[in-house]
Amino acid sequence: MTFRKTAYDRTQLNLALEVSIHIGLAILLSTACLLILRPFIPLLTWGVVIAVAAYPGFQKLQLALGGRGVLTSILLTVLVLALLIIPVVLLAETLVEGVQTLAANFKEGTLVIPAPPAGVETWPIIGAPLNSLWSRASGDLSGAVRSFAPQIKAAVPGLLSVSAGLGLTVLQFAVSIVVAGILLANAQAAYEVACSLCSRIFGDKGPEFQQLIGATIRSVTSGILGVALIQSVLAGLGFLVAGLPGAGLWAVTFLIAAVLQVGVLVLIPAVIYMFAISSATKAVIFLVWCLVVALVDNFLKPLLLGRGVAVPMVVVFLGAIGGFVALGLIGLFIGAIVLSLGYKLFLAWLDQTPTATQET
Repeated sequence: MTFRKTAYDRTQLNLALEVSIHIGLAILLSTACLLILRPFIPLLTWGVVIAVAAYPGFQKLQLALGGRGVLTSILLTVLVLALLIIPVVLLAETLVEGVQTLAANFKEGTLVIPAPPAGVETWPIIGAPLNSLWSRASGDLSGAVRSFAPQIKAAVPGLLSVSAGLGLTVLQFAVSIVVAGILLANAQAAYEVACSLCSRIFGDKGPEFQQLIGATIRSVTSGILGVALIQSVLAGLGFLVAGLPGAGLWAVTFLIAAVLQVGVLVLIPAVIYMFAISSATKAVIFLVWCLVVALVDNFLKPLLLGRGVAVPMVVVFLGAIGGFVALGLIGLFIGAIVLSLGYKLFLAWLDQTPTATQET
């Protein structure tokens, strides 16, 4: 009896050792694959996000072209690339021309800063230093610039680094769009892989969670990025019509702030500047337009965010904003997806608890 027990224990020990070795090898292989694919993970992630977001449009275009998937994916890829590259080129030209004009006017001495309006020094916290700096710049711009020469020199490397980062980001998005086009050209195969993966992870609820992931990506695309883009276009039109210097840069800054849901913080200094340099009528009209831009998301977001998603809009919104703060732009989608999946799993756990208790 003792011999049999010893043999059984030895067999169990060998089995446990073999399973541990297999698990260790699987973990080692997975880690090696992730390390190899690490440089491409952002590209693949963005490619999947863009493909899922563009799939409804891809289906409509494919139907119009007689079901030719490859041709449809090529046309859609070229269109999305144009939507990315053309605004970037126009913005770059606007910034370069603006910097050249400012530099030429400064060298010729024709760049004039208007005096600060009355009452600026009474503003809380920033009033006194702002009035002092503004008055100094309006009276002696060259002297004001020379006084900040060390700070300007220290900021130049940072500006160059930011410019290089923006260029790499644009390149990354361009490559991701190409990856999305490849995925759309093989949409059926990609769909089958996604179905198998979700079924493997979530079991019987795999199709439900697969649909939830796709709906969440499209919801964030239209409800946060889409609304922010609409607001930025409206704000940019207002900046151009009002003659705000560097309107393109203002619009890009507003787009970033609108994604963070703080676009109003960009509009406030623009309104203050217009009241300082323009007539009261023009400044009031610009103020009204900025109010329209700031409030437009109050009725667009409920229509677009959470549409088609089987979770409350607040869950998608909190996941998107929290993910953006934690992971950057891609976190908009990852955060919303993770929080939506967690919410659905939590509800499933709550639904199963009473049944488990009764069986026990």
